[in-house]
Amino acid sequence: MTALREPAPTPARVPRVRAALAAGDRRKPQLYRRFDAKDWAALRDETPLPLSEKELTALRGRGETISLKEVSNIYLPLSRLLSLHAQASRALYQNANAFLGRRHVKSPYIIGIAGSVAVGKSTTARILQTLLARWKDHPKVALVQTDGFLHPTATLEARGLMEKKGWPESFNLPALLAFMAKVKSGCRQALAPVYSHESYDILPGRFLVIERPDILILEGLNLLQGPPPSLSAALTDMSPFVSDFFDFSIYLDAEASVIKKWYLERFLDLRKTAFQDPKAYFHRYAALSEKEALKAAHGFWDRINLPNLRRNILPTRRRADLIIHKRADHATDEIWMRKL
Repeated sequence: MTALREPAPTPARVPRVRAALAAGDRRKPQLYRRFDAKDWAALRDETPLPLSEKELTALRGRGETISLKEVSNIYLPLSRLLSLHAQASRALYQNANAFLGRRHVKSPYIIGIAGSVAVGKSTTARILQTLLARWKDHPKVALVQTDGFLHPTATLEARGLMEKKGWPESFNLPALLAFMAKVKSGCRQALAPVYSHESYDILPGRFLVIERPDILILEGLNLLQGPPPSLSAALTDMSPFVSDFFDFSIYLDAEASVIKKWYLERFLDLRKTAFQDPKAYFHRYAALSEKEALKAAHGFWDRINLPNLRRNILPTRRRADLIIHKRADHATDEIWMRKL
């Protein structure tokens, strides 16, 4: 597959900026620019798409219907922007070394991708990983999901947190911060625990080895949030937030009712596929009728995922550098980018 190349810059279309937003809207107009899908697609600037339909099929998550056109119009311009940012970061590192008169290990450019369960974070992360790795400088791009930093099921059960799995308090935040510190400081290796969606638990003794990537993509639910009150006493006043390690952050957005629809559809699909495995944590739902399975999925959404979205995830949306808003058909209709 041909590597991406950065074409000569051309005047980009300047999108309209919304004059005012109602209370609770996605962005404050004085801080961010709004692009519709057509405006954003123009920023591709004739860059060729180095991705085939077969490859995209392998990158899609369950229930995702993202097309090559969507990748070309939305994710290719985004990868171009991120590639330019990463290149500028490397140049800044070289200038800093010249200023200091010494050579330090280069830390990776870190991209955070946040948003609700079932909003498409994993698919977005995999597509961006593939596109970024195919730019002309062929950077080494690693991808880590924060699910690996959830507390083991036994720990969550002992603490009465199984009904809050995915909430900030269900994560081993000190371990995640230690991992991010190792990566950002340029350590030769950093180990990320591995999570199994089939067993719904951490896999003991299994780790993803991260070895000095040029770019690291971190994907998860609560990445733009500070530590929960329950952990405040365990962390010093100087402890960083996870987002402090990011060079660029992305929030995937959709209306809560739309995300719920996607979540229910995914649950029904899993009932016919992954849940059929007798070793799967949710195997007990495989034998349910569609009506019974929908009732169970509604319960999970209403008790766990919707409150987590409203209380913990959605309030952090305004902290992202870029917001991708999706319609009910999974297509992007708006992008909000923080002004530089």
